Amino acid sequence: MKTHLNPPRSEWSAITARPLFDLAALFSTVQPILDRVRTGGDAALRELELRFDRATLTDLALPAAELERAESELPPALCEAIRLAHRNITAFHTAQRFSPIRVETQPGVVCEQRAVPIERVGLYIPGGTAPLFSTVLMLAIPAAIAGCSEVVLCTPPAPDGSVNPAIRFAAHLCGVNRVFRIGGAQAVAAMAYGTESVPRVDKIFGPGNQYVMAAKQLVSLTHVAIDMPAGPSEVEVLADATCRPDFVAADLLSQAEHGTDSQAMLVTTSRETAEAVAAETMRRLERLPRKDIAAQSIANSHIVVFENDLPAAIAFTNMYAPEHLIIATAHCRDVAECIQNAGSVFLGNYSCESAGDYASGTNHTLPTKAWARSYSGLCLDSFQRKMTLQEISPAALPDFAPAVEAMAEAEQLHAHRDAMRLRRESLADSANP
Repeated sequence: MKTHLNPPRSEWSAITARPLFDLAALFSTVQPILDRVRTGGDAALRELELRFDRATLTDLALPAAELERAESELPPALCEAIRLAHRNITAFHTAQRFSPIRVETQPGVVCEQRAVPIERVGLYIPGGTAPLFSTVLMLAIPAAIAGCSEVVLCTPPAPDGSVNPAIRFAAHLCGVNRVFRIGGAQAVAAMAYGTESVPRVDKIFGPGNQYVMAAKQLVSLTHVAIDMPAGPSEVEVLADATCRPDFVAADLLSQAEHGTDSQAMLVTTSRETAEAVAAETMRRLERLPRKDIAAQSIANSHIVVFENDLPAAIAFTNMYAPEHLIIATAHCRDVAECIQNAGSVFLGNYSCESAGDYASGTNHTLPTKAWARSYSGLCLDSFQRKMTLQEISPAALPDFAPAVEAMAEAEQLHAHRDAMRLRRESLADSANP
């Protein structure tokens, strides 16, 4: 890991920079796939699945029986772990339900707001070297609580056409019964445009590789909403001398093993802590099954030391705006009060990122690449729309209408003015027949 000792603010932007992708090249690679699915439908999907996932498929949809028998293919301990996570995620997201608002802003003028579900949502679940069955829970549970009437799930199949049993079990547990064996950019296209088998959705959720992310961004320009812009996963640990260096090293490596472009960052007020964590990270790296992936990520990651300067460490953290932030300091809640930009925050030495990734109850679909400055992580609101209502009573018009008319007149929108004036004058006419 690259170490920076008391870097001046002029160097912070370079240290916090994320890996760059050639977006023009990405988009030029992905656009033909989107076009092929949009014009070719199911036939194009089968062709692309053979090309990219080496799967020969006659039926893109996963049979219901495959979902129902998934539990029997998994160790009981894993099924119980998934059920525990399901309970916790359900509890936390249920608590996010929106209470309708009704306000009489002035006598006779009533304004309301209520939440309505997005009707049709599409969930993308990566399947590659690490099938993310936990993401099924993170997406499908809030969709169910929100009341989305149609939930479609796409995930890449193995070459024999099978889908990982943990993904199937999680989908079944969440009540998702429309699962399609489609991966990559072609899955995004199928959900965005619709095909003979795959229904078109209103919003697409879920992580993926750079091609999936590029596909989501492209279809969001014209056809469908997406959850958030995203890039490679990342973690920052903000630590002082009270942290456990072995815990911190384990946290950095848990992020690094996601992929070679994942980023791990240690920001600390203690030079001794930085040295201990660096040594422990390299020691633990040697034992990882995904050592080669994690090693490339760690080589591009950073240790930033602000000796005895917690305010500077906090300011640096807010500039970095990490997807995951672990605060391993004394008085961690006081430090958290100073954090403005982070996707999800983990407090104290025993709150590892893995807890939120799987089972504590918070959602692990979070903004990356400093999008935490402007985007929230996934929550119940992500699956709902807020709709406003208003009702103007005739009794309100004498006091209310003149303001509307004057504002419309000033903007030279005379039809707007007349729509209100007509109503006001109709009351005067009825009062003086």
